[in-house]
Amino acid sequence: MVRSQGHHPGSLAQLRPIAELSADRLATADLVAASKWGTDKPIDDPERERIVLDTVRKQALEAGADPEETVRIFRDQIEANKLVQRGLYRLWTADPAKAPVERPDLSQVREEINRINTALVRAIADSENARSSAHCRGVLAVSAFQVRQEKGLDRLHTRGLLRAVPSVCAGDDD
Repeated sequence: MVRSQGHHPGSLAQLRPIAELSADRLATADLVAASKWGTDKPIDDPERERIVLDTVRKQALEAGADPEETVRIFRDQIEANKLVQRGLYRLWTADPAKAPVERPDLSQVREEINRINTALVRAIADSENARSSAHCRGVLAVSAFQVRQEKGLDRLHTRGLLRAVPSVCAGDDD
């Protein structure tokens, strides 16, 4: 492939699914926020977060991914999701006409989140070389930008996507 000079198609192919799945996971924040809006259910749910992190740790081991790296990536995913939920709460508080009128079933939303989480663990396992590459940050930024454009993410969800992926590239937190 002649184009590979200066470009990193292998890295892009490996990191792109992480950006896509991170955006898909962020889309569920709208549903989670709508299901909790106007109830006593808090945005922060440490018990649910622990369950998610324990589950992805086990899935990472089964998939051959580093469980601690996977958990670190998912901590960012969770924080990004909460960032979007808080942003939506601010929007809905400021403009109640924009608040949801229907409350999605949180258990169904969580089934979708679990499906995305499983795919994301697989994408993390499949991208170890790209995530440890010196080009990871740049390639990930390009992937995130492409996903943002394709999915038409607004400012809040773009901020969420940027919050979701900082720990994807190995060695950045060491």
